[in-house]
Amino acid sequence: MFLTILLQVAMGASLAKVGAAFAACGAVFGAAWGIGKIGSTALESMARQPEVAGDIRSSMVLAAALIEGIAMFAVVVCFLVLFV
Repeated sequence: MFLTILLQVAMGASLAKVGAAFAACGAVFGAAWGIGKIGSTALESMARQPEVAGDIRSSMVLAAALIEGIAMFAVVVCFLVLFV
């Protein structure tokens, strides 16, 4: 991947496009890490208190959806910079 980016810079791609590619990768990585952390914490909480598993699950789904929406927005903005 690093070699591909170096070749793009050498071929005349602007530094903003390289930055947009890195930002898109960072947004996806951050969202995946955040959703994984939410999932692991929710499972641990459900194991400790099974009687509130439904409330924890609904809160987990809502938080994961919000993180996914923010990540999708970030990726779209980065792709707009990349291709425009």
